[in-house]
Amino acid sequence: MAQNLSPKAAKNKAVRDLKYAKTDRRREMKAANQKRRGEKLRSLIKCVGLAAAKAWLRNKDWDHEDQRWEKRSKNRGNDGNGTKSEGKRNYKA
Repeated sequence: MAQNLSPKAAKNKAVRDLKYAKTDRRREMKAANQKRRGEKLRSLIKCVGLAAAKAWLRNKDWDHEDQRWEKRSKNRGNDGNGTKSEGKRNYKA
């Protein structure tokens, strides 16, 4: 569900999100994902052909936490359940 933000808040959020997306860790993860996708595509083409390989890979992303391929919908905050439950009260050191 989309957030209902004012134009100013939406612009500020876009700036924050882009800044986060360009951190060193995120850039390394993106590069690793691109490399894995290419390798997986080449290996699948040998087994099932180009069309089937692209179809399988179309809705998959590499999950860096679980170290496996997952649906894009599941490879989001808390395996697709969102981050609403995360907060200071729920994490005790």
